[in-house]
Amino acid sequence: MASGGGYGDPSQKIDYVFKVVLIGDSAVGKSQILARFSRNEFSLDSKATIGVEFQTRTLVIEHKSVKAQIWDTAGQERYRAVTSAYYRGAVGAMLVYDITKRQTFDHIPRWLEELRSHADKNIVIILIGNKCDLENQREVPTEDAKEFAQKEGLFFLETSALEATNVETAFMTVLTEIFNIVNKKNLVADENQGNGNPTSLAGKKIIIPGPAQEIPAKSNMCCRS
Repeated sequence: MASGGGYGDPSQKIDYVFKVVLIGDSAVGKSQILARFSRNEFSLDSKATIGVEFQTRTLVIEHKSVKAQIWDTAGQERYRAVTSAYYRGAVGAMLVYDITKRQTFDHIPRWLEELRSHADKNIVIILIGNKCDLENQREVPTEDAKEFAQKEGLFFLETSALEATNVETAFMTVLTEIFNIVNKKNLVADENQGNGNPTSLAGKKIIIPGPAQEIPAKSNMCCRS
């Protein structure tokens, strides 16, 4: 059972540090998603991110203290040089597009390809359609994204950093999945490298605290705002 911890207690012993990267075109709301998750803030006059920055937040998952280190990068092409260092050590990724800008969704396969060429092959990836509060300006049908996520084996959620919809859930989905994989790996190692693949957790249900929320398997996640 996962429970979202507070916004950090320095005296706490940290059991795990998980690096998660945010990728996607500029202005899709990556920094807003990060601010909402790490500080529970949202700023309407957010500046473009220059280079790379990261925030941390410590949560408790199954009685273990997990520090999430979330990296945010400028979506602009000219910062592409950061890629390999940016992805190094990342165990989770959030692939973000803006539901009101079709182009940002059309670029997702390219971002995914870059992610897969630079990151660990077992990285946990969630596709995020941000700005679901702007339903009347929607250019990307939920179905399109759901279908793409299903085909590529990604988690999928629509979020609104503005209204705080599904932001916490998106991070907890990724972090809990990473946690389960890491623990399963440890378990498999303890059992003297039993055969089978410890990292294939597709279709596993993750229970997130909150109003009886249950996140379905990878195939069918969409905005429940």
